[in-house]
Amino acid sequence: PHGGGEGKTSGGRHPVTPWGKPTKGRRTRSNKATDKYILRSRHLKKKR
Repeated sequence: PHGGGEGKTSGGRHPVTPWGKPTKGRRTRSNKATDKYILRSRHLKKKR
């Protein structure tokens, strides 16, 4: 999955769908239904 495009090209970019959305390990859908209940991400501490 390297994002469509003309002709053959290899890598050089993160794996993307033909529409340029990141794939492979990247979450592509947002969980809108429960977003309002999440006040603070639990994983924020690890990132800093």
